[in-house]
Amino acid sequence: MARDVTDAEPVNDQRDLVAWFEAGCKAPADFKVGSEHEKIPFYVADHKPVPYEGERGIRALLDAMRARLGWEAIEDDGRLIGLFDAKGGGAISLEPGGQFELSGAQYADIHALVDELRAHLDAAHGAGEPLGIGFLSLGMSPQWRLSETPRMPKSRYRIMTDYMPKVGSRGLDMMYRTATSQANLDYASEADMVVKLRVGLALQPAMTALFANSPFTDGAPNGLLSARSEIWRDTDPNRTGMLPFAFEPGMGFERYVDYALDVPMYFVKRGSTYHDVAGASFRDLMRGRLAALPGERATVSDWANHLSTIFPEVRLKRYLEMRGADVGPPDRIVAQSALLAGLYYDALALDGANELIRGWTRDERQAFRDDAPRLGLAARVGIRSAREIARDVLDLARGGLARRARRNAAGRDETQYLDPLYKIVETGREPARAWLDRFEGPWKRSVAPIFDEARI
Repeated sequence: MARDVTDAEPVNDQRDLVAWFEAGCKAPADFKVGSEHEKIPFYVADHKPVPYEGERGIRALLDAMRARLGWEAIEDDGRLIGLFDAKGGGAISLEPGGQFELSGAQYADIHALVDELRAHLDAAHGAGEPLGIGFLSLGMSPQWRLSETPRMPKSRYRIMTDYMPKVGSRGLDMMYRTATSQANLDYASEADMVVKLRVGLALQPAMTALFANSPFTDGAPNGLLSARSEIWRDTDPNRTGMLPFAFEPGMGFERYVDYALDVPMYFVKRGSTYHDVAGASFRDLMRGRLAALPGERATVSDWANHLSTIFPEVRLKRYLEMRGADVGPPDRIVAQSALLAGLYYDALALDGANELIRGWTRDERQAFRDDAPRLGLAARVGIRSAREIARDVLDLARGGLARRARRNAAGRDETQYLDPLYKIVETGREPARAWLDRFEGPWKRSVAPIFDEARI
């Protein structure tokens, strides 16, 4: 989760909120692609979680990263809780359980994104190794119970921690024990946004299957391939899910604004203070009628921060966030962005993807999403499996990337980054199944070896 937005411009009515999204429209020539990923810190020596405080804690890790990168500090009540590149690059932030997140910058091609990821991991390893800290690239922490998982000192997370159990049974697991990667893509117009939102939502279950990488919980198999994805099904129905309204006639920025306004708020930030307004209405804040802050009116930063607390499978901001994947090793983090760039930034590929999902009903899309965490590539839409759908999507994306023809210094285009996903589709075996095979085989039913083998 990137740092909070600070913009005190007032929001007068709903038209201002629609205009905020409209300002995200970009010319296709200016389209960029970005990536975000979380990884789970642990002590290499004993596989224990890393607390915030202490000589070898998360605070020390952030200090070491700051010394290496020269980035600016992000603080919460005097505590260092993140870093950002003041020159317009990315940011490093902490998720509630200490998950270490890079929210990357936006780039014109995947080659630059690869360079960013490599530089980030070099810095993270350089900072972490003297502290005895490594990083897991799994969609869920495989061993520690929720009670053993550290809690980061971020004010917004304290508010969310109090609120989550009121609206779902798995919200705290989501916050403290899961890790994801996501790809961020641009849109040219309202109509372009609608097509990309619909394609992304319908295909996220196939992405969940391709990237499924969280088969262990509390030191044992959990019966799932993506426990992270399953956890989202019972986190908070008001702010998660497949957004069925997005497929209805009349979908556009205004309809998404209506949806977002109906999602209860968590907090209002004024200065450095987070005011707990969990369950309150953003509409009341716009009218100056918020019970906890009477007379206080909404600003642009309130709107941007509120949107960051909504968690559908695809999230609309001034770009689109694809949120269906478990984190994995660097080649799969890159592959996710390459797949979506190939699909979204080529007209033929996007038309093909739109045709692929045409005719899927609301119930079929929901069943696909419900089955993907458990069945992976065997989940189905009608007579077609996620494996077959993923192969079609990969072929569309490969064609799109080939036509983009963005080449690196060695003359290679972006299609190379899809190779890890083709291997998964060709074998029909999700990453989680490989871990389960090792658990039943050479690991002798222990998850301890995964800390070495899934170390990013």
